[in-house]
Amino acid sequence: MSQVKKMLLGTAFIAIAGSAFAQTAQPTDAGAQPPAQVTPAPQNLTAPAPTDPLVQKRNANAQASAEYKASKKASQQELKATSKQAKQQYKEQVRNAKINKKADNQTANDELKSAEPNGPQNTNLQH
Repeated sequence: MSQVKKMLLGTAFIAIAGSAFAQTAQPTDAGAQPPAQVTPAPQNLTAPAPTDPLVQKRNANAQASAEYKASKKASQQELKATSKQAKQQYKEQVRNAKINKKADNQTANDELKSAEPNGPQNTNLQH
């Protein structure tokens, strides 16, 4: 995880934990008035843009790297989906070819059996 993401997650966690703690605080004295809620000052979660050119280059490289990784992951998922679909088509074609081959063999066998006589044609043959 990049440093920026870690920092943002950390500050978000602290802000949520602080607000949850402030909401759960209950007065223990039944006759006392609840204290007025104090709202914390809004926190700026984004860092100001650095003026150092090396830092700007590093940030630009990090952003380009993240974009490249995202596009690479999307391309890999698309390739997997395409290859899975091609594999299914191939399996179906093989299955259909096997069915057609069986049907052709059966048809050929039926034609041969119908063309052959059931018995000898000339019974007066002598050897």
